[in-house]
Amino acid sequence: MRILLIGPPGAGKGTQAVRLAAHLSIQHISSGDLFREHIDQGTELGQNAHTHIRAGLLVSDEVTIGVIKERLARPDTERGFLLDGFPRNLAQAEALDGILADSESRLDAVLDLDIPEAEVVRRIAGRWLCRRDREHTFHVDYSPPAVAGACDVCGGELYQRDDDREATVRKRLEVYRSETAPVVDHYQAQGLVTTISALGQVQEVLDRGLVAIGQGHVDASGASSC
Repeated sequence: MRILLIGPPGAGKGTQAVRLAAHLSIQHISSGDLFREHIDQGTELGQNAHTHIRAGLLVSDEVTIGVIKERLARPDTERGFLLDGFPRNLAQAEALDGILADSESRLDAVLDLDIPEAEVVRRIAGRWLCRRDREHTFHVDYSPPAVAGACDVCGGELYQRDDDREATVRKRLEVYRSETAPVVDHYQAQGLVTTISALGQVQEVLDRGLVAIGQGHVDASGASSC
């Protein structure tokens, strides 16, 4: 299967993408992972991406499309793939259509993760990290530290990333609505989109995705399983 997973920041795309791809035994293709791979290998695409990233800019459509096109041409995608983080705008979506048409294939499904804006803000703006070890993460609602402002593991000071501050989160949502949401409309016109709720436990959201692509079922109580 060839699947696109899309949704706003905080919807849990990364978590769901890894689990869904593993369940279906298809390749998980993340644009962010690909940028890092090309940068580490020193490829021309990687050098171009690094130039943008180092300058604090979004990687250009041209470079992003080139990275994705190269990845989709690898033999291990023949069984299928799940795209995560691409396309981010309409120009990239149209380019993807062309790439797939050239290989005489097309997307089978687009899963649109739906989540209220207030929940996105709650999920992201509530995150705090330890200054000594950023692997130690906390959340004011879901996993608060025993002592406010201090890491439970090492006692280090907790801080909030600039990207996680509420004002920044709301700005990221504005960018999503203006640039990425039209991608959903693009694929809606092709009859490919199924919108699923991103609320609930990780497994619950995964089950909804599997049902949406015909890989799970809903029992008489309305619960989904696979």
